[in-house]
Amino acid sequence: MTASIEPWVRDILRCPVGVHPLLDDVDDTGRPVLICDRDCEQEGQRRQYRFEGGIPVLLAAEAELISGE
Repeated sequence: MTASIEPWVRDILRCPVGVHPLLDDVDDTGRPVLICDRDCEQEGQRRQYRFEGGIPVLLAAEAELISGE
């Protein structure tokens, strides 16, 4: 399951902290999320952004910190 985002919008979405691209992913419950494509601020740390009503919540304060892959 992935969120439906217009391709032109998807191309310009960036992490508000590291200003790098975001990848489509799913969280532990199977819901779509966007995740940093590289370490963000600290080595081994990435941010995961949830969707609400099909809209990504790109607020650093509301991102979940996860370990890098």
